[in-house]
Amino acid sequence: MQIVFLLYHGMTALDLVGPHEILCRLPGAKIQRAAERPGLIHTDSGLMLNVEHALSDISHADILVIPGAGNATTLRKTPKTLDWIHSIHATTTWTTSVCTGSLILGAAGILSGLRATTHWAAFDRLEYWGAQPTHGRIVEDGRVITAAGVSAGIDMALNLAIKVAGAQFTQTIQLGIEYDPEPPFDMGSFKKADSPIRNALQVRMAADFEPK
Repeated sequence: MQIVFLLYHGMTALDLVGPHEILCRLPGAKIQRAAERPGLIHTDSGLMLNVEHALSDISHADILVIPGAGNATTLRKTPKTLDWIHSIHATTTWTTSVCTGSLILGAAGILSGLRATTHWAAFDRLEYWGAQPTHGRIVEDGRVITAAGVSAGIDMALNLAIKVAGAQFTQTIQLGIEYDPEPPFDMGSFKKADSPIRNALQVRMAADFEPK
């Protein structure tokens, strides 16, 4: 099973690393990491990731994973990458995204008419790409699965693992990574957050998200 992750400068590391930790454990998984050019990728947190493959090296995938970033919509300025995503999507069993990675799927023409989610601060931008914005931590429409902000990628990957390897095997993965969150605050969703907290974060993030 060929699982391909797209990497690009400015991406959010956990959008990739979370699903990677789960999907790499699937039976027969062959993980490939691809970018416009092989080499080091600088993430938005300063973490550097190494990419082994150029986009031109990969022509198909069983599972495609697109991570997000504050500057995710800048990829619309790189038609080569968007064309690659569109061509790989034609070969996949599952095409997935984490956080604002769904905006990249939208820019590649994949979300038109489909239900999709993204980070809550960029939610209204889905409609710009022809998607049907749908609140949910994970939204599945056909063979396209989109996850909400950052940490939702772990849940998305676990649900995808169920489809591929079954519930029992996926439970062994979850136990193996000891995924049993106990956050200090019940505030991981915009629906739960107090207005002052939500507004403060929106101000901080406003500079990251590009205008449509």
